[in-house]
Order: sequence, then structure tokens, then C-alpha cells
Amino acid sequence: MAAAFSLIPELDEIVKNGTAEKRAEAIERISGLFLQGAAHFETQHVALFDDILVGLVPATEIETRVELAERLSKLDNAPPTLVKQLARESEISIAGPILSRSPLLDDPTLVDIARGKGQEHLAAISGRPTLSPSVTDVIVRRGDREVVRSVAANAGAQFSEFGYSGLVKRATDDGMLALTVGQREDLPAATLKQLLAKSVDLVRRRLFDMAKPKQRAAINQAMIELSGAPKSQPQTRDFEPAQRAILALHQAGELDEAVLLGFAKQHKYEESVAALAALTGMRISVVHQLVLGDRYDPVLLLGKSIGLEWATVRALVVLRLGPGRVPSGPDIEEARINYDRLSPATAQRVLTFWRLRDKGKPA
Repeated sequence: MAAAFSLIPELDEIVKNGTAEKRAEAIERISGLFLQGAAHFETQHVALFDDILVGLVPATEIETRVELAERLSKLDNAPPTLVKQLARESEISIAGPILSRSPLLDDPTLVDIARGKGQEHLAAISGRPTLSPSVTDVIVRRGDREVVRSVAANAGAQFSEFGYSGLVKRATDDGMLALTVGQREDLPAATLKQLLAKSVDLVRRRLFDMAKPKQRAAINQAMIELSGAPKSQPQTRDFEPAQRAILALHQAGELDEAVLLGFAKQHKYEESVAALAALTGMRISVVHQLVLGDRYDPVLLLGKSIGLEWATVRALVVLRLGPGRVPSGPDIEEARINYDRLSPATAQRVLTFWRLRDKGKPA
């Protein structure tokens, strides 16, 4: 410590009138002394170096501050005031190392910097080993696409309900972000369900394929719930005549996929639903609700569970839209890809779930 004390009388002169070289030399000498003994310094010793360097560092060249920030960012007992001073630098090459890894930055400091600085500073903060919800709330709100993707991929980041809501909202038009958020192991079940509901089918399929076994189970459960719970109430229809006709065909041994395809192509909705209900062993009211849901996923699941050809499933997808309405080419192609990828075992598990849930309900 004697060498550090010997520099104190020179500091005023160096700060006021010293050249850049003199300042850099002083910082090099003092920081070198600190780094050599940092492991053994007590609080009062660290405070001494803090007082010296805080007054000296701002007047030095960028290169000197960059090197100092890099060194101090790795220390648990670096001079705290100096560390916060460097973290607030506008030059990211100085602030970056401190923001990304210094353990001395508390949440209020990080929140204040995240609110006032630009995207480079937010990016540095987003990669810290741990982040509290108060910090991630700001990052999700202010960060650009790359920053938000970065913080979503940080396993050490924690998110509040507000933060997760913001991530889901931003993931609506960012498939990569949706995939990243969907793989988080701390993602609440309700938030996962919201994410899947707002994601296109291709993203949902990729998320399922990329997920770990535990997360796959959660995704599968959320998809079952989404597929079986349409937002809009199906319109009232009279299925009795169609049910009688289908029953007659069934008793005569003439009810098969070809008959179902014929009904669907002719846009005979009641007959198509009644035939699909008979082939799947489900109630007409349940099949009607599933077919007219917000998405075509239930139609794919029903078709795959009984081994329907794609041509028949395609006709049912078109049928659910109503007369005169045809889905776009990309939508149909996406549905075909999803149907090809869907396994019969998965579809049959979902069908079993629907049957169990419907058991005991009034007709």
C-alpha cells in the first residue's frame, strides 16, 4: 500500500496539468498495484483506490479506460464507484465489459442504464449471467429485435408476467423469438399456451421438434387444449337428417372415406361432419365444434387419427371455411406439411383426450 500512498501527492498535478501519457502511466501504476493485491484488500483499501481512480480516470484516453474496464469487470472487489462510472460511459468498448459481467452492478444501476442508453448497452446487459425481472422488463420494452432475442435466450434471466407478455407480443411476428421463448424451461404453462396460440403452425411444429422431452409434453398439452377450445361458438345447424342418412350408409356397410370426400367436395357440411363423427367414434356436436374452431389443426388431428388421405383432409379444410372461400396456397401447403409430419400415435392420443373430456357431457 505504501506505493499507492506515494502517488497521492502527485494526483492533483497529474489531473490538472498532466499529459495523456502521464495520466495513463499513473492509472497503470495504481491499477497494477490494485490488481496485484486485490485478493487480500479489505474494504478501506478498496475505497482508497476507488477515491484515487475516480478522479483520475475520466481525464484519460479511451484506450486506457477500455483496458481498465476489461480488467475490473472480472473482479468481485473492484472499486465500486469507479465500476459504476465506467458502466455509464457512452463508449460501448468501455461500458460493455462492465455491463456484461461485473458482479458489482446492482439492479437500480442496471435499470437506470437500460432506460437511458442505446441498443449496444442493452445488448451488453442482456448477456449478464443473471438478470432480475426489473431489468428484463426494461430490456423487453426498449430492446430491438436482436437484443430481445438475446435476453430471451439467456437462461439466467428472469421475467415478470409483464416481461413474458411483452415477449409473447413481440414473438407474434418474429418466429425465431417464438422458438427461443418457447424453449425456456421456466415458461409458465399459461404463457406457453398464449405463445402457441399466436404462432403460425410451422413455428409451432419446429418448436415441438426442437424441444426437450419435458417441454414437448407441455407443448403437446397446450396444443390439445388449444385445438379443443375454439374461441367462437359454432353456428346452430340441424344435423338430424344428415345423421339418419349417415346411419343408413353405415348399416349398409357403405360408409367410407370416399363417401366422406364426396360430401366435402359438394360442400355438404352436415353430412361431412356426421360422416366424420361416425368414422372417428365421436359425437357430432363435438366434431362440429372442432371443425369450426379458429384453426385447422383439429381437422388434421381427426383425419390422421383414422388414416385419411391428404386429399380428403384438404377438402375438409376447405369445407370449414364455407362456400366461396378458398384458403391461400401457402396456407394449404403449410397444412399439408403439418399433416405429413403429424404421427398417427399423436393424433390418436389427442382423440382419446377429447373423448375422455366429452364423456358424461349432455348431448
